[in-house]
Amino acid sequence: MLNELVEDAVVRPVRSGVSGVGSRFIALTDYVAEFTYLTLGFFQRLFHKWDRRDWDLFVEQVIEIGAKSLFVALITAAFTGMAVALQLSYGLARFGAKTYVGIIVAFALVRELSPVLVSLLVGGRVGAGMTAEIGSMAVTEQIDALRALGSDPIRRLVVPRVLACIIVFPILTILADLIGVAGGMLISYLESGVGSRFFMESVLRSLKVRDVASGVGKTIFFGAFVGLVACKEGLQTRGGTVGLGRATKTTVVVALVLVLISDFLLSKLFLLVGW
Repeated sequence: MLNELVEDAVVRPVRSGVSGVGSRFIALTDYVAEFTYLTLGFFQRLFHKWDRRDWDLFVEQVIEIGAKSLFVALITAAFTGMAVALQLSYGLARFGAKTYVGIIVAFALVRELSPVLVSLLVGGRVGAGMTAEIGSMAVTEQIDALRALGSDPIRRLVVPRVLACIIVFPILTILADLIGVAGGMLISYLESGVGSRFFMESVLRSLKVRDVASGVGKTIFFGAFVGLVACKEGLQTRGGTVGLGRATKTTVVVALVLVLISDFLLSKLFLLVGW
């Protein structure tokens, strides 16, 4: 009787917990292996000789990702810059340091806020769309048909999308930096009376090229992560519409978590190398 109680109260929960941890670890290992395999496949096919069809697919994705995400990126940057400037205008006024609003706004936007927010918002939209598109092809066996016709799905589906993300994310971030600083300058003038000329002079005097390079450089990795995760989940979609919804949700969660984790790691790395 006592042995049965111990079995029910201690042994089975511990065994179940250990089994759960083990299965999650195996699933994580499989995910990393599949992600690495797709990444290697992307780079292998990236440097092949491109034909007209490859360039058409790439340009199509640049327009899809860039042009259709521009409004979201700029609106986000503008109101982020305005909100930061508004808070700083009141906060720094307590210490008689309102003249430092421009420097802090620009530094925060360029190094952290613009790269991360643009990548999160655009990445969520783009990643979900890519997974839904490729996943629909997988569910309807169009990808199998591509293979049967001798076409490489990674070359035709993955390479143009991931490369477009790698190129478009930095461009959107640079535009977001400009709009965000402009929004901060407007609020600084309205709330603190800081002149636009003084604001820009302080920004240009204090902001270094390495600050811009640090923020923009991170988005290259962010774009790659978003594109690769989205394509991986899309290619492995199974189970009809239910599986497609699950894959889309997984893409958004994994891609955004990767952006946040890699942001810290890359920020630390860039600081160590003097960026």
